[in-house]
This record gives sequence, C-alpha cells and structure tokens, in this order.
Amino acid sequence: MLRQYELLERVRSYDPEADESLINRAYVFSVAKHGSQKRASGDPYFSHPIEVAGILTDLFLDDKTIVTALLHDTLEDTVTTPEEIERLFGKDVLQLVDGVTKLSKIEAQSESERAAENLRKFLLAMSTDIRVLLVKLADRLHNMRTLHFIKNPEKRKRIARETMEIYAPLAERIGMYDFMREMQLLAFQQLEPEAYESITKRLDQLKEGGEDKVTRIALGLQTMLSTAGMHITVSGREKHPYSIWRKMQERHISFEQLSDIMAFRVIADSTDDCYRALGLIHQRYKMVPGRFKDYISTPKRNGYQSLHTTVIHEENARIEIQIRSERMHRDSEFGLAAHWAYKEKARPDGQAGWLRDLIEILEQSQDPDELLEHTRMAMYQDRIFAFTPRGEVHQLPKGATPVDFAYAVHTKLGNQTVGAKINGRVMPLRTLIENGDQVEILKSDAQEPQPGWLAFAVTGKARAAVRRYIRQKQRAETIALGEKLYEEIVSRLPEEITSKLGEKAMKAAVKRLKLEDRAALMMAIATNRVTDAEVLNAVVPGSAQVEPGEQDRLSQNHAISMLGLTPGIAFTLSDCCHPVPGDRIVGLRRPGEPIEVHTIDCLALEAGQDADWVDLNWDDRASGGTARLSVIVKNQPGALAAVSNIFGVNKANILNLQLVTREGPFHTDLIDLEVEDAAHVARIISALRAIDPVVQAERV
Repeated sequence: MLRQYELLERVRSYDPEADESLINRAYVFSVAKHGSQKRASGDPYFSHPIEVAGILTDLFLDDKTIVTALLHDTLEDTVTTPEEIERLFGKDVLQLVDGVTKLSKIEAQSESERAAENLRKFLLAMSTDIRVLLVKLADRLHNMRTLHFIKNPEKRKRIARETMEIYAPLAERIGMYDFMREMQLLAFQQLEPEAYESITKRLDQLKEGGEDKVTRIALGLQTMLSTAGMHITVSGREKHPYSIWRKMQERHISFEQLSDIMAFRVIADSTDDCYRALGLIHQRYKMVPGRFKDYISTPKRNGYQSLHTTVIHEENARIEIQIRSERMHRDSEFGLAAHWAYKEKARPDGQAGWLRDLIEILEQSQDPDELLEHTRMAMYQDRIFAFTPRGEVHQLPKGATPVDFAYAVHTKLGNQTVGAKINGRVMPLRTLIENGDQVEILKSDAQEPQPGWLAFAVTGKARAAVRRYIRQKQRAETIALGEKLYEEIVSRLPEEITSKLGEKAMKAAVKRLKLEDRAALMMAIATNRVTDAEVLNAVVPGSAQVEPGEQDRLSQNHAISMLGLTPGIAFTLSDCCHPVPGDRIVGLRRPGEPIEVHTIDCLALEAGQDADWVDLNWDDRASGGTARLSVIVKNQPGALAAVSNIFGVNKANILNLQLVTREGPFHTDLIDLEVEDAAHVARIISALRAIDPVVQAERV
C-alpha cells in the first residue's frame, strides 16, 4: 500500500502545481472513515482506495481525480454525507465522487438488468465528466487484481463476466489498452481456468532451454533498423493468454497451429519515420497479405494510431509488428487519460463520436437485453473504414451494410435511406461494405425506417433507431385501431345515447377503467385487455348487462378498414396463409397481442376459438404483400429459368425459393413472391400452369 508521502511524490512528479493539502486531507479522511473495515483479502479496506489512486497516478491525472479515487467508496460504505465532502473538498470533487458512487448502486434483480443498469449509469456519468469512468475503471482493475480472495466461485465468475463484457470494452474504447489487456487476462483466468492454465504452460515451454525467441527477434529488428540510420526502439512480447485463446476460438485451430503468437512494437521519432521503418521491414521480410492496417492515416474511433503489419520472419515464424511514434505510443498506453481528455474536443470522430452514439442508443433502448445487445455491438466488433463521396471516413463493424453507414453519418439520413451507391454502383441495402469502399446514400423525405432492416443492420445505433421507430409506429397504429373499435363498440348503444356521448363520457370511461388517458384506453381496446362489455359499462354504467352467452354477441365486431396500417405493426399478417390485398380476411384478437390477420379459409382459424374474431376489410389503397406458391417443376435444363421468366414478366419479386422435395423427374419448390394483390397472384399462377416445365402450381 502506498504511504501518504509516496502518493504525494508521485503526483508532484508530473504535476508540480497539484494541491498537496487537498490530497493530504483526502488521504487522512479516507483512512479515518473506513477505519477498521476489512477487504476479502484481510487487508484494511482503506488500502483499496489508496491503491486506486496509485493506479491513476500512472495515468498522470489531476489532483481532483486522485482525491476522487481516495474518496470514491466513502459515500457508499461509510457514514460520510455529501455535504461533508462538499464542505471539505469542494463541489467538483463531490460531483465526481457522487458519479462513481451511483455506478456502484445496482438495484436491478436479474443479471441482465443489473448489467444494463450499470452500463446505463456509466454512459450518463461519462457524458457529464469522463473522469468518473477513469476512476471506476481503476477501481475495477484493482478489484480484479484481488478477485482471487473472494471465496464464492459464482461471485468471482459474475464479476469476471461483467468485467469482460462491459469494463474491458469500455477501456478499449477510450484507448486504455493496458487496462483492457490486464482486465481481460484476470477475467479469463476466472472464466476459463483450464484454458488459461493450458496456454500459460505452453507459453512457458517456448522459453525452455534458455532461448528467449522474442528477445532474439526484437534484437534483430533493432539492429536492422538502426543500421539503416533510424533512431528507434524495439520491444517484443508474447501475446497474452486471452488473446491467444480468442484467436484459437475464432479460427477453430489448436495452439500448435497458431503461428503469430509474438508481437513487436517499434517506437520511432516521427510519423515519417514510422512509414520509413515499415518500408524497411517489408523489404526485409515477406508481408502476410490482408494483415496490414494503417491506423495513422485513419485512426480508430478512440483516437488510436499505429501501423500494423504481419510478416514472415526466419524459420517461417509469423510475427505481428506495430509501428508508432512516441506520441502515438503515449496515447495508446494512457488513451483518453493522456490528453486530460475529459475536456478534449480537438479530434474529429474521436472519443466524443462513439460516446454520442452510445448515449443515443441508451435513449432509444427500453429493454435491458436490447441495451446490452446494442452496446456490445458498438464496442466489440472489429472495424472497417468506409468513405462518403466527400472523403469523410466512418468506422463500422465488419458485416456493416449501407443502412449502418447511413445511421453512422446521421440518424435522420438513416431514417430516410432508400438506396445506396457503393463505389459508384447502385447496390442493395443488404450489401456488405468492404474496407475502403466509398458509399453514397440515396434518400427520400417520404421514406421511413423499415422493420426488414433489422434482418441485416449490425450496428447498435442503426438497430436501436429502427426499433425505436417501430415502437412509435406500433403505438400510433394500435391507438388508431383502438379508435375504430371504440366507435364500433359505442355504436351498439341506443341512438339517443350515442349522439350525446362526447369527450366527457370518454374521460369518465378512462377513469372508471383506471387507465392513464385516452391513448391508453385505445391501446387496451385494440389489444383486448378490456372487453367490449367493460368499455360499454365504463362509458354508460349499466348499459351492458351480460347474460350467459351474451358476451359472444357483444364481441361481434363489424368490418374494420385496415387503412394506413403497416404489416407487422398494429397487426400481423399470418405466416400460415400469407393474406394479400383482395383476399377475404378475418382478425383474431387476443389479450395483449397484435391482431392476427388470416384468410377466411385458413385452417389455423379452427384453433382460434379462444380469441375474439374481428371481420377486417382491406382499405381501397391497400397494395403489396407476400404470397407463397407451391410449384412442381420438371427436372430438366432451363426449367427454373422459365419459371423465373414468368415472375419477371408479371413484375413479381422473388423473396425466397426453397427446394422441398426431389422425386424422380420432378421437384417441388416453395416460392415466396412480393405481389400487389390476390388478382396479381391469380395471373401468375395461370401463367405458370400454361408453360411446359410446370406440372402443378398453386397458392399455399
């Protein structure tokens, strides 16, 4: 444990103007307040905040951050009050300590809720002052270093899993790679103890016999570059066990098959020297194709800059080399902290960019699992670079599509996306963007986010925006459907009563049903959470005296137009019969669920006796749907081409084609088509039956 004078000397070594009195008071205050409290290791509890402060001195952080580290557990674990901290240490320190304290108070019950709430508080605190995150990361790092003292193995694994899924990625996102690597290593040791031990033993075996291969290769690189007149330093290391294990899992290979387990770092004087060193290394050794990355010209979103390359060294050993300047190295070691960066705004698309994205995801995510899904997407995936037509660079995860790119540029652009040009060619929105592609987004003011985008959008920001729109659309359309059902329900009352009903009766009904407002009533009606009889009695008490068997009569609804509703939102078009405009349809209304729309002859209706039936009509403007056809085709050359030609001539788009059976000279295909209406389907089926390769064609 650091003594008081040792901590002060560390701070003075990089910040001679630090407030020594403030740090001394905080040190004494923390020791006094924690008193006789003990940690799981048996050490005095106050040793923990002191060690956290010591970790932060390695990052050269300011005196208020060091004081916050010393005090970060006093509000939660002692009788200290906020007023006491503000009086003794000032308002700024209180805000920082309070921010760190709030991150520790996780009241949610389930593991996913607790993790999501932790992350939610993290992001909100970070948006106010990033130093809160720096203190919390140092706090977690020290807790991980002493995790082995906790006796409960399940608790150790829970803390390790949380560290691996939230804290380590956050450390990586702000460029604090040393924190990230140590957290991952310590968490890996708890989560996969057998794998950790196995890989550690194999790494030790590489050093047996007194031959340190890493040192020998590093010395060779140093000599080669120095001989060329460069002033550089070279260091090397084996990759840590977690990094090796992850590569083994991703590539499905054994330890023996893993060739690039050694990594080397070349530190040069300037950016020009970095590129010169790269050229010399590539002249001397063969480069492994596809493994070169230039993060100097296109930095990572956390500001990280370096040249990465993998080459074939002597004895056919693949080695990874990172080349960077002194400044870049300092940034990569200390990350955001190297810039006193809680007020740093100099870098375009730097820390502020990804933080804004995460805050936006936070605002748009309602459910804990959804929040965790989106933020893990935002933090975990490997990155690619894509450019706008003006040359602006945007980082995206591998597997990103133009929809993801549009939302990365701006949420409004994402919402209005109708198409995209990739390298000058119009491409489908589900096309995967490759590293270095130029992407131009085609937009329309009339466009809205499409539910189908969720099938291929991969970024948390894009998926959160689409889901938010769907929720808003669902609410609006459910309310609209409820309004129509309400009008039909009250129309059953005597005409003299119906004509007198107004807003006052509506408000009285809302109050009697104990709902919040008119919108809540309409949603309850649409999703059958209140019965028709309950609505009638709420509007006019005593108007619906339900006798045995009479509820069936009260539940009979007249035709409800489907004007303006979007499939999959306020109602769902059933997958069993695939209704399209022009079909006779009926709706099944169950409590708390969207209305299921079926064709009138659908066999699934036999199982729908537990639901209220709603006789639905297509609106006159309704157009577009999915029809499923079963087509038996002769197994001969050109048969499928002839079938596809029919679809093309009739302007029907194939959404899916599945070979179901192959029996001798015939095969049966199930084909999903995008069509206009039932008449369109009938024309297509007639055309299919008229060509020779088709034996049978019918709608499923």
